[in-house]
Amino acid sequence: MTPYQFTILFLAALAASTALRLWLDIRQMRHVVARRDRVPADFFGRIELDEHRKAADYTVAKKRVGLIELGVDTLLLLAMTLGGALGLIDQALRTWLGAGYLHGLALFASVGLIGFLIGLPTSLYRTFRIEARFGFNKLTWPLWFADLAKGAALAVLIGGPLLFAVLWLMEVMGSTWWLYVWLLWLGTNLLVLFLYPTVIAPLFNKFTPLEDESLKQRIEALLKRCGFSSSGLFVMDGSKRSAHGNAYFTGFGRSKRIVFFDTLLEKLAPQEIEAVLAHELGHFRHRHVIKRIALSAALSLAFLWLLGQLIDQPWFYAGLKVGDGGTAMGLLLFSLVLPVFLFPLAPLTSGLSRRHEYEADAYAAKQTAATDLVSALVKLYRDNAATLTPDPLHSLFHDSHPPASQRIARLHSL
Repeated sequence: MTPYQFTILFLAALAASTALRLWLDIRQMRHVVARRDRVPADFFGRIELDEHRKAADYTVAKKRVGLIELGVDTLLLLAMTLGGALGLIDQALRTWLGAGYLHGLALFASVGLIGFLIGLPTSLYRTFRIEARFGFNKLTWPLWFADLAKGAALAVLIGGPLLFAVLWLMEVMGSTWWLYVWLLWLGTNLLVLFLYPTVIAPLFNKFTPLEDESLKQRIEALLKRCGFSSSGLFVMDGSKRSAHGNAYFTGFGRSKRIVFFDTLLEKLAPQEIEAVLAHELGHFRHRHVIKRIALSAALSLAFLWLLGQLIDQPWFYAGLKVGDGGTAMGLLLFSLVLPVFLFPLAPLTSGLSRRHEYEADAYAAKQTAATDLVSALVKLYRDNAATLTPDPLHSLFHDSHPPASQRIARLHSL
């Protein structure tokens, strides 16, 4: 392939994926607005019209910001690649630091910092304007700065050594470096999954043992029926950041723990909380987490192999106007342009996720009353201002959970 051919291929893929995203987002807004003034029949009597309108307005407000982000991200990618900005940053860092590992680390840090700063205005607008306008944001400026500092520290302490190890493996392991990098990536991800519940998550939230004895007994009985053991039942202070509610289990082996947002416990009745947890246990019973890890591992191996074929190709760099190649530049370029080519495949991963949600719902309906899960879901849709009328095509690409009406109908049939 020639550099010119790859440039045309990249531009065509970028134009197609951007146009598709834009078209889907506009469809979503129009679809939701057109149904704003009528509660769907399945939710009539459970969701008030004002609540339904709030969900529609919330969806549209987020999508409008999303359109701005789409435009900014597209222009930034073009500026970094064909516009020559990435090449200029690379040359400046080489002049300052030389061509060693420090240069590679600085290159990733520089591009990451630029992306963060450019995306910061819309991120802040989402949190402190949109989320606040609809009554969800509880995040204060001191807490936002604390989260930012902790996130940056983790990126340096974990991401820095990991990136250094990746670059080193790419340099010294010959043509099969991608296999060693994949093994490192897989091991690191599994380690983080083990450490997250007890080491990483407590840096951002406070976790306290569940104190409601009647609810605790109900949940422990459910766990016994399901054959699930955990290291404890915990309540997370999610309300200090958001009014949204959720529940999840995390970790592996003895580090498994069940976590409830405090906002969820405030909004749902005990039998509804049990049903929501039964759904989460359904993911465990069907080994969805393991299946997703296996799929992610297989895809990452394939992508690293592909990078191994591209990294020594001059047209890959010349086609994206970055001048000289190199280990760090090849890895960075690949991570920037790969999503452009993958977005049309989004329905495959979204469809698999929705299938898992249906399976977890079916499991919950066997362990608890399906009507309790329906009642809990309706409350969560209402309290989280989730639209009940998403556009089917937009949902096909973007939604990891089935549309509300389809999910409720499936549960009623159970």
